[in-house]
Amino acid sequence: MGGMNMHAKPLVFFFGAILATTVAIVGAFAQSAEEPAVLAPIQAMFDGMSKRDAAAIKAPTLPGGTMVLMRDGKPVQMTFEAFAERVAKPGTTQIEERIHNRLVRIDNDLAVVWAPFDFLVDGKVDHCGTDLFSLVRVDGRWMIASVADTGTKTCSAK
Repeated sequence: MGGMNMHAKPLVFFFGAILATTVAIVGAFAQSAEEPAVLAPIQAMFDGMSKRDAAAIKAPTLPGGTMVLMRDGKPVQMTFEAFAERVAKPGTTQIEERIHNRLVRIDNDLAVVWAPFDFLVDGKVDHCGTDLFSLVRVDGRWMIASVADTGTKTCSAK
């Protein structure tokens, strides 16, 4: 830029700043437009849990995927299949999991969702914590590859 006149330099910086801002906005819009598709399998899993339906719980998951549930500082590991069978056992209580304040990050065919959750039993918070979902896009469809969560009975919503 040494040979540019004094009026050209500010214009180059101005248009460079506009270009950088436009790229950032377009990238953010593309990610936010994809967020509903990323969140859909998570909601499908939660719906299956509420119905105690093993097939519905497993449907949005990648075969062979796993869960790590932190309980009292210790990891409880299981496959999605084992989790689905555990949750689908007949019961008289109504269960529901809700996430909020979610943070979604997407890069091509890989996504993560980090979100605080409340787990309700018969409409009352039983436990809460943070969910971490890893998702992959397979043949145009987002699938849950793994889940990790923390769980505590010390919840502000109780």
